Amino acid sequence: MTRLITIFIIVVALYGGYHLFSYWEQIKNEEETTKHEAAAVAEVQPENLPGLPPQLAQSFQAAQRQGPDVLRNWLKINGKKLQDPRKAWIELDYCAAIVREDPAEARRVFALVKERTPPSSPVWPRVQQLQKTYE
Repeated sequence: MTRLITIFIIVVALYGGYHLFSYWEQIKNEEETTKHEAAAVAEVQPENLPGLPPQLAQSFQAAQRQGPDVLRNWLKINGKKLQDPRKAWIELDYCAAIVREDPAEARRVFALVKERTPPSSPVWPRVQQLQKTYE
């Protein structure tokens, strides 16, 4: 009888060790993925993304400096002239600017950006990074 108990304890210990090891590998992989996503976002230079006509660059910078309300109005006026991926990046900047004052609007804009941004876009890593914040 004691042999059966000893074998049972060994099997339970091996089973628990296996699950502990699996969990540790999962956490390690998630940390590596997070680091890679952060590095991918850091590599993207928003100024180099296509989609912002040169004649709007100066007015965009002025709107950005003046705050989220001016940026919202600028997006309403010039949004149709913009193209992705730069438009998506600008809208994500707008989301970050208004998230404390109007979280519902930030979530709405984020959902629109996420819906139209394909995984092949240079903006996709930033969308993935911000996803937990806005959903």
